[in-house]
Amino acid sequence: MATSSGDGPGGGPGGRRLMGYLGSTRNLVGCGSGAVGLGLHFMGLGGVWWPGIVAALYGVGALLTPGPPPLPVPPSRSVPDPAPAPPPWAELEELAGYLGTVALPSAVEVDALVERLRAVGRGPAAERIVLRRLPVAVDGYLRARTWQRWSPNGADPGVALAREVELMAAALAA
Repeated sequence: MATSSGDGPGGGPGGRRLMGYLGSTRNLVGCGSGAVGLGLHFMGLGGVWWPGIVAALYGVGALLTPGPPPLPVPPSRSVPDPAPAPPPWAELEELAGYLGTVALPSAVEVDALVERLRAVGRGPAAERIVLRRLPVAVDGYLRARTWQRWSPNGADPGVALAREVELMAAALAA
């Protein structure tokens, strides 16, 4: 006896699947093919093999019938949530954070250059400055400052850095 808890033929997940298959196109085509096999048996064809012929015709009909189209997935599940957008220019922000920790001479206008880069936005010249020229110039300054006391000519690395920053600012203006 079937109960409302889902134990009956149509109540549980397995029962719903069985009832769904019994009403499906595949089952109906298979039953029609099996009925053709029964008709052949009643016509006197098939002999003692008629049960196998009926089962085979049912199977062929059910297997050759296309299945139902897939159910559409709700839009909320079909498209994953987009990843949070990265900052407008993550490399520039990372470089600006690093430059805030480095002791640079006050005559060097690095902060003004970073603000100019933010205002200009991405572009071939700006990307070249952010990804290569400015990090190399600051690194060169820090290395030269380390070795400055052994330098024979005593050139100030801050002057070279200031000149390089001015060239980068000029490249942005062009």
